[in-house]
Amino acid sequence: MRDITVYTVPQCADCEAVKRLLTSQGAAFTEKNVRGDPLALAEMQAKANVRIAPVTVIGDQVFHDLFDDQRPGILSALGAAK
Repeated sequence: MRDITVYTVPQCADCEAVKRLLTSQGAAFTEKNVRGDPLALAEMQAKANVRIAPVTVIGDQVFHDLFDDQRPGILSALGAAK
């Protein structure tokens, strides 16, 4: 199983949706709050080249922007990760 990291901010509906999706698929993940952790923000920026959450990293695949647009890719990456 690949490592999964979700970069989030508090009170973010898309962040919560990504976490619910991963949980519903039985995927263990690490959550990093980029608003409260400058190192996590820098890490997210280095991996995704964006400043907006959520960003989901599954192995070497990075998903960002609108959650609904990324859902099929996240599910595909989870399938490949199993």
